[in-house]
This record gives sequence, structure tokens and C-alpha cells, in this order.
Amino acid sequence: MSSVELTPMEAARWAARVGLPLPADRHAVVAATARHIQSVVAVLRELDFADTPPAPAYRAEQEIHDAAV
Repeated sequence: MSSVELTPMEAARWAARVGLPLPADRHAVVAATARHIQSVVAVLRELDFADTPPAPAYRAEQEIHDAAV
């Protein structure tokens, strides 16, 4: 989707297009939720994960708890 804000009517149109017709009172809520998700994804796209190994490379080890201070 583009960076243009999703309006309630567009949210209803997109939902209907994929077979999920929305009641009129849900249009604004769905549009606001979609805008929030878009803002979170935009932040994630800005992160540099170049040095981060893929998840299957992670090995959880048993952590040793030491109560000594």
C-alpha cells in the first residue's frame, strides 16, 4: 500500500474485495488499525538486520542462575 492514509471507505472497499464485508460502524476502526499496522511495518523496514542471523541459527542454552551478589 502507498503512504496515503487509508480512509474508512477504502477500508470497507478492500475488506469487501477479499470477501469480508464490514458493518458500517466498523469501517473507521478497521482503517485506524490498518494505519497503525502500516506505521509499525514502516519502522521495522527501517531497521538494519544485516548482521542478525536467521532464527534457526539461534540455540537456547540452559542459563545458570547464581544468587550470589
